[in-house]
Amino acid sequence: MMQSLRRIAGIVSLLAVLAVISGCGGSSTAVSSYEAAKQAELAQVKAGRFDSGRMWTFDYPPLDYFAEAYGFRPDNSWMEDVRLSSLRMSTGCSAAFVSADGLVMTNHHCSRTALVDIQKDGEKLLDSGFFAETPGDERKVPKVYFDQLVEIRDVTKDVHAVMDAAASDKDAIAARDAKIKEIQENVEKDSKLRAQVVTLYNGGKYSLYLYKRYSDARIVFAPELQAAHFGGEYDNFTYPRYGLDVTFFRLYDDDGKPVKPVNWFEWSKAGAKEDELVFVVGNPGSTNRLSTTEQLEYYRDVQYPAVFQLINDRMEVLLRYSELNPAKRDELRTDLLSMSNSQKAYMGRLDGLRNDVLMARRRDFDRQFKAAVMAKPALAAKYGSVWDDIATTRARLRTVAGELYGLRPGGLGVSDHFSKAGSLVRLVLESAKPDAERQKPYKADAIELTKRTLGKPVSSDKALEQLVLERQFGMMVKMLGANDPVVLKALQGRPATEAARAMLASTVLGDSLKLAALIAGAPASIEQSDDPFIVLARMAVPRFEAAAAVSNEVSASDQVNRTLLGRALFDVYGTAIPPDATFTLRIADGIVKGYEYNGTKAPAFTTFYGMYDRFHSFPGQEAWHLPQRWQNPPASFNLATPMDFASTNDIIGGNSGSPMINKERQIVGLIFDGNIESLPGDFIFAEDMGNRTVSVHSSGILEAVRHIFKAERVARELESGKMQ
Repeated sequence: MMQSLRRIAGIVSLLAVLAVISGCGGSSTAVSSYEAAKQAELAQVKAGRFDSGRMWTFDYPPLDYFAEAYGFRPDNSWMEDVRLSSLRMSTGCSAAFVSADGLVMTNHHCSRTALVDIQKDGEKLLDSGFFAETPGDERKVPKVYFDQLVEIRDVTKDVHAVMDAAASDKDAIAARDAKIKEIQENVEKDSKLRAQVVTLYNGGKYSLYLYKRYSDARIVFAPELQAAHFGGEYDNFTYPRYGLDVTFFRLYDDDGKPVKPVNWFEWSKAGAKEDELVFVVGNPGSTNRLSTTEQLEYYRDVQYPAVFQLINDRMEVLLRYSELNPAKRDELRTDLLSMSNSQKAYMGRLDGLRNDVLMARRRDFDRQFKAAVMAKPALAAKYGSVWDDIATTRARLRTVAGELYGLRPGGLGVSDHFSKAGSLVRLVLESAKPDAERQKPYKADAIELTKRTLGKPVSSDKALEQLVLERQFGMMVKMLGANDPVVLKALQGRPATEAARAMLASTVLGDSLKLAALIAGAPASIEQSDDPFIVLARMAVPRFEAAAAVSNEVSASDQVNRTLLGRALFDVYGTAIPPDATFTLRIADGIVKGYEYNGTKAPAFTTFYGMYDRFHSFPGQEAWHLPQRWQNPPASFNLATPMDFASTNDIIGGNSGSPMINKERQIVGLIFDGNIESLPGDFIFAEDMGNRTVSVHSSGILEAVRHIFKAERVARELESGKMQ
């Protein structure tokens, strides 16, 4: 693939020279010649074998492929032990048992809220870290639980039967959902297990996953946020890295005693080695690798740019608000980290979608897949129209995208005042319908409760609302154009700052008495109100709801088409291609390996030496500052110990906290990030273009736990597998 890129670059250079020689630099002829040459080159790009990834399910483990690629064929007991040693965390992360006494390992960034929740008056555990000196000091975390996948059943035939019998797309989705609910409820009624019907291959297959839940989780050890998130958002999604992103919990049974799991991962003191085969076992959140070219182009052109703008706007609002209110900075810390992470992630995905070579690879896969379907009459009859149907739905979505993202009455990027006004206008619209046609909160038996809820005045900080509203107006202009009637009404020829200030100064939505009067006189009072937010919402909400109706129709059609596409994929390729991620357990193979970037080479491993180099290279800068206990390490602390490492495993969000294991089922690392090159992994896995997983090294964790934090009890438990 790199050869293709070099050839394209060569064509660009040649055309530029020819243009200068001929005296027509920038001419349309030269440009069109370049574009023709570029497109001809891109047409030769081929899909890679693993472009759809290597996130294998435990339903269909690729044992033959493991044997072919690595000379290693795990048996059933190996697979079962690995599955039962792994966990899914309620925070949207992965985890694993690492001792016979219920010690659990996950990431620090998966546990930040938990650390805040357990801290006592005067404590700041994100700054100081936490270590339970004795079992009695382990602190219970409210609302955090871990699920263990104990059984898998195939229920595809049951779900497909009701869908195939349905008369319409809408009926098919309703029948599917009802069947899934029935299956889950029947299992949970007869057992203490949690049931989840998992959609695989976009509906090509359905599996029933049964989980054992552990609800008593107590924190044992966590480093300081500054050590876990060393490098801050500058180093996020990059490599080389120097993060100690780890937290240890202990799970307890109903009797208040530590869980005694039969299956758990032993700890490797040596850790991962370069070129070693390693496996990630975790719960990747979601991917779109089975999307068609038209779907990806919609993400590229419409959805991702809009969401990215909303995230950017929110980030700017939080930063500006924290500058105006320094006392609020700590309160906003977690939100800022979350927004910054999302900002970088979406930018990376968008860059991937704008990469001509990556899109050419996806286009070639689409072509091959469609050709395989059309080559078999039976498959062509069942699935041949899917691609055209999906293309049609994308075209419909493009027609309403402006309203969907520019006129939203709630959610990210929408001021609380506008959201309140939107809810009031929706009350009017729903009240005009027959009761049977109303949405549930507005039906006769629920509308009084809805009115009471709407009667609570907006209490948001006016300074924050001002900042949010300014950005909201900017989004309206971006999505709808400056001459849209709603935009003209909102701005009235004024700058966004001025328009926002004027609206907030004259609204009654923060006044409990005036708001109560509005609701008491509804719907007429709302229809006649001159409140600026209500006036704007009366124009915006009907347009948004009309667009949302189109989006909902498309969504129903998409669900059916995605199912058909998934069934076609399974019929053509079987389990040779893994399904999209579903925040359920997967195993992903890879090799510990560095890569070339920016004209140099990223090493397979980093060491604590590198961390201290960053610390001293950016003196006084917060992102690379080290907590006090780290600044003068004891002589026993080995700076040459591997700290983080890179590997070719396939991961995505949700894999955070996943154990990295070797063939002997030993912990050799802990997943915590991917590099910039991994971010297009939402739609394509491109190991050859530098996609890497980033993990904390098991020996680095042990070295820091023992010598920096003096948490000998934890260190000995990791080494022995038993509580000390």
